[in-house]
Amino acid sequence: MSKGERISQFVRTLGGEEAKTGGAIADHPYYRAFFRCWNELRYYEAHDVLEQVWLKTTTTSDDAQYFKGLIQAAGAFVHLQKQFEHPTHPKHGRRLAPAVRLFRLAEKNLAPLGAERHAFDLVEFREMLDRNAAVIVESEHKINPWSPETAPHLSLLK
Repeated sequence: MSKGERISQFVRTLGGEEAKTGGAIADHPYYRAFFRCWNELRYYEAHDVLEQVWLKTTTTSDDAQYFKGLIQAAGAFVHLQKQFEHPTHPKHGRRLAPAVRLFRLAEKNLAPLGAERHAFDLVEFREMLDRNAAVIVESEHKINPWSPETAPHLSLLK
């Protein structure tokens, strides 16, 4: 079974269906699964489901840049979550700097896309990414702003 088939099966378990061509991105089951996984603190899975959409977009399109930015943000939160869960682990304990790099890449990809895209508030999202990166940088990579209690919740506008 390919990774794409595994992801498709996973999205179906979340209650999503196969995507229909020509529909709105905001209604795409993989796009919606990204937000559901994120809010369930399943950032790695959020990354994986949206990656399947990103891989099918034209690399020069604004949507490709948008999906890439969301995927990078999810990756940053994978780092924060792993560091939170295993702060003294030799590998996981050093994940704050990579998280900041992914926050910055996500911000760079999302910045030119305006205030809203596909029923999602990008201004608020970019501000949240910047706040998390700032906490880490200002603490000289010693403070992880993430915890299950403070994890950001994402909502679509429609």
